Amino acid sequence: MADPIVYDIRSADYLDGGAVDKEMRRVFDACAGCRRCLPLCPSFPDLFNRIDNNPTQDVEGLDAADMRSVVDLCYQCKLCYNHCPYHPPHRWMIDFPRLMLRARAARAKKEGVTFQDKVLGMADTVGKLGSWLAPLSNWANGVRLNRVLMESVLGIHRDRNLPRFHRPTFSKWFKRRRSGLSRPAQAKVVLFGTCTVEYNEPEIGRAAVAVLERNGIDVSMPPQKCCGMPFLDGGDLESALRVARENVASLHQAVSEGRDIVAPGPTCSYTLKHEYPHMLDTEMAREVAAHTFDICEYLMRRHKEGKLDTNFTAPIGKVAYHLPCHLKAQNIGYKSRDLMSLIPGVEVDMADHCSGVDGTWGFKTQYFDLSLKVALPLVDQMNAANAKVTASDCPLAGMQIEKARGEKPLHPIQILWKAYGG
Repeated sequence: MADPIVYDIRSADYLDGGAVDKEMRRVFDACAGCRRCLPLCPSFPDLFNRIDNNPTQDVEGLDAADMRSVVDLCYQCKLCYNHCPYHPPHRWMIDFPRLMLRARAARAKKEGVTFQDKVLGMADTVGKLGSWLAPLSNWANGVRLNRVLMESVLGIHRDRNLPRFHRPTFSKWFKRRRSGLSRPAQAKVVLFGTCTVEYNEPEIGRAAVAVLERNGIDVSMPPQKCCGMPFLDGGDLESALRVARENVASLHQAVSEGRDIVAPGPTCSYTLKHEYPHMLDTEMAREVAAHTFDICEYLMRRHKEGKLDTNFTAPIGKVAYHLPCHLKAQNIGYKSRDLMSLIPGVEVDMADHCSGVDGTWGFKTQYFDLSLKVALPLVDQMNAANAKVTASDCPLAGMQIEKARGEKPLHPIQILWKAYGG
């Protein structure tokens, strides 16, 4: 039986290398005897291959390089947690994704956060700089020589398509806009904008605000930072905790004023719901989590209550929709698919495959080719759907789809706004 303390970041042993190695071997041994997660991500085939082909053919035969490889190949899709028959509250207490995050944090404590992970973790800093320099930053990201240099210095693959920066940022637009409410508000929400909406795709945020206000919902946007998941990806636990505390303080104030929190990004909503209570272990974090919704989840909740405007006037046609891993991991059902299906004449072909980008992982030179391979089943289904419109809630998955198909998917909230005639 596992000691629950192994996942408690406040434990003195949490970042201890020996304790981490011992726990990894316990979990890897259970995984080797089960192998249910073999098709989920590259970590598991790598683990089982290394176990089966070492002299002892068990976890004791794994050396430090073997352990490191398994950790590095985990891209935090979170799917193995729900797939695992031994996750908490089972007495074996197996939480593979959190164990991989623990291993990265322990490594970062010993070796330091790599320069590659430092840069990829600073989503807010990079976003602010890129938006301030736009359109020059977008031009530079398209220059081959600059991309070769970025690959050499930052470890971002030269062929990885990068998000475009926008000026002004979404939050600046939000502050200047006039409210679109035409009647007294029926509900109040905070929009957790996400880094992508803030710096790269403000059109998603504008569509979200328009849809919410059309449905009589007052939208606010208090101070907020990156959710912190990119920091966790690189083992930078201290920075992740810092932004988590700042976000919880700001968002909890809004919750105490009667607002729910909606996020158009699956990774961000997952982090607020599932990582913040675990990381901070405070009542404030738990209250923020309890009031956080993926934006399509929130709108379908309104629909269930008979409060969603379904007066759709514009035709959309068939939609090839990608279900992101971090939405699936939330165990909320297929809310985006169901929401789009409310539009008359819409047929949704849902692709339940990983895109292989998964946070910072698919940007890295060492995993770029593998990320494209992981995405092949998704791309094949998207191609076979022969749909008029493609969609994904996940902006990083959208980048992968765009690279493979030359077509940028819409967020489901954009499709909803189009169906309203927006």
